[in-house]
Amino acid sequence: MGQIRQFDHVGITVADIDAAAAFFELLGFETEGRAFLEGEFVDAVIGIPNSRSEVLTLRLPGGGTKLELSSFVRPEHTRSPDAVSTEVGLRNICFEVEGLRDILDQLAEAGYGLVGDVGEMEGAWLMTYVRGPEGIIVALAERLG
Repeated sequence: MGQIRQFDHVGITVADIDAAAAFFELLGFETEGRAFLEGEFVDAVIGIPNSRSEVLTLRLPGGGTKLELSSFVRPEHTRSPDAVSTEVGLRNICFEVEGLRDILDQLAEAGYGLVGDVGEMEGAWLMTYVRGPEGIIVALAERLG
């Protein structure tokens, strides 16, 4: 029987790949690679004939799961209104952080705001949702104590 070996990456489709990359770079990600993808292999995998997309791969300095940003050249990308937590589908990615309030200050300086507020769970965690470019929601959680 087959089995999953490891978590490789999370993919996010965006319209403005540079704006999305800048947001994640504020969180400490570094660019690993950037390329255009098209052809029979890609069309087969994603099920969209004659597709072409630009893909930028980001990683944290220590390694681990990667983040893959894709922006479609063709077919034209589509947008949904800003999603909220009650909508079905992938709604956020969560990162455990150190210095949550400092990170929030940096993000605020760059124009990014909170979805709600910062919550504290039983003295163990601080957590908040930040809305990045194109409605992307990133959860940031800091372990207390």
